[in-house]
Amino acid sequence: MVERNKMKSLMVGVLIAGAAFFIVHLGVFPGDSRAKEEAKVVDEKSPYEYIKLFTDTLSLVQKNYVEEVGVKKLVYGSIKGMLADLDPHSSFMPPEMFKEMQVETTGSFGGLGIEITIRDGMLTVVSPIEDTPAFRAGVEAGDRIVKINGELSKDMTLMEAVKKMRGPKGTEITISVMRKGLGSLLDVKIIRDIIKVVSVKSKMLTDDIAYIRLTQFQSRTYADLNRKMKELKKDHKISGLVLDMRNNPGGLLQQAVKVSDYFLKSGLIVYTDGRISKQNMRYLAYDDGTEGDYPIVVLVNGGSASASEIVAGALQDHKRALVMGSPSFGKGSVQTIVPLEDGSAVRLTTSLYYTPSGRSIQAKGIEPDVLVEAGEVVRKKEKSFMGKIKEKDLKGHFENGSKGDDKKSEKMKDDTKKAEPESDKNAETQKAEADWRNDIQLLRAAELLQGWQVFKQIGVQ
Repeated sequence: MVERNKMKSLMVGVLIAGAAFFIVHLGVFPGDSRAKEEAKVVDEKSPYEYIKLFTDTLSLVQKNYVEEVGVKKLVYGSIKGMLADLDPHSSFMPPEMFKEMQVETTGSFGGLGIEITIRDGMLTVVSPIEDTPAFRAGVEAGDRIVKINGELSKDMTLMEAVKKMRGPKGTEITISVMRKGLGSLLDVKIIRDIIKVVSVKSKMLTDDIAYIRLTQFQSRTYADLNRKMKELKKDHKISGLVLDMRNNPGGLLQQAVKVSDYFLKSGLIVYTDGRISKQNMRYLAYDDGTEGDYPIVVLVNGGSASASEIVAGALQDHKRALVMGSPSFGKGSVQTIVPLEDGSAVRLTTSLYYTPSGRSIQAKGIEPDVLVEAGEVVRKKEKSFMGKIKEKDLKGHFENGSKGDDKKSEKMKDDTKKAEPESDKNAETQKAEADWRNDIQLLRAAELLQGWQVFKQIGVQ
């Protein structure tokens, strides 16, 4: 009986101990809240205690590491690791790297011609810049760069990857990319060149529909846009505009604001929201110098990022333009460059961009009003000669019946003959026109603007 009571007491003790263990580890034990508070207090040490931890580690490495390491290398490496751990766009730039970064906005630098970022932990192409070696080699927006000249890019920072891809003109580099739809890595060989980016291109698609292509936002983008528009308006009455920002990786915020202001009479263009009030900025449009009131179609795709998303979002929110194409990249964070005393610099994410209606661009991008996926126009070929027969080819057909004489007909034939040599001279122009008509997104934009004008003429608003 005594033994049985002892067993009962022991079992009760085990159950109580087990229950206590179970409750504590589930976080419901009465003393758990106090433990959490204590852990919180431990975690909230003063900055000086953590700085001491850093200096102790620095001293430990200097005294005991297998090889002697300079203080500069250790400190630079520490800062680099600290910033890289925050987000893909924050980074540390030693003096030589900071100088390289400064040439990116001048419009002339050596390299491949691609804008890159880190997405899902992988080096990713935002977009290849038009008319550059990477663009001509077939690099596409969304390509994941797995290797650079055989070296894995997994642990590289953005600035390290940029440095490795730049080099003297004429030298070769191979990047191994992972592309959606391919089962294996694709090796792309590229010959480096001096990258001279023309940020604004222009032409007329039809007699009254203008086309402006913005490839990047550089220091002269707004001025070049203004000049190109004036040149087009000298010889044409513009009734519609296609603003093409596909594969535009962005650039200078101030230029994006100026380009938006160029097409808007008033209102908010973009605002930023950060942790501290001085990072919160609002950029407004003003009526002075506003360009036209004709309809605009903005073209974007997955390679449209940052500054180009700001312009597209502003024009879309103000109902100034219809956005067409596919969703943009979604790079909506603001980086501030802070130079340091030794010539190095810190690139730090300080706030996020928001469109006038309050939409965050970050990781969402701009959704087109009209979704049109990229591709070429496929034209059906005639299946038989019957498709080429017209009324005039049928036996016994009625003549046109319009007034005129044979002399007039002969004159028209002569005019046609005279026009043929001129047609030969404009072979390049005809090829360019055929090229844009094969671009399904651009063709749909032009058709929409033409339809807009037709509805306006018949009184439909």
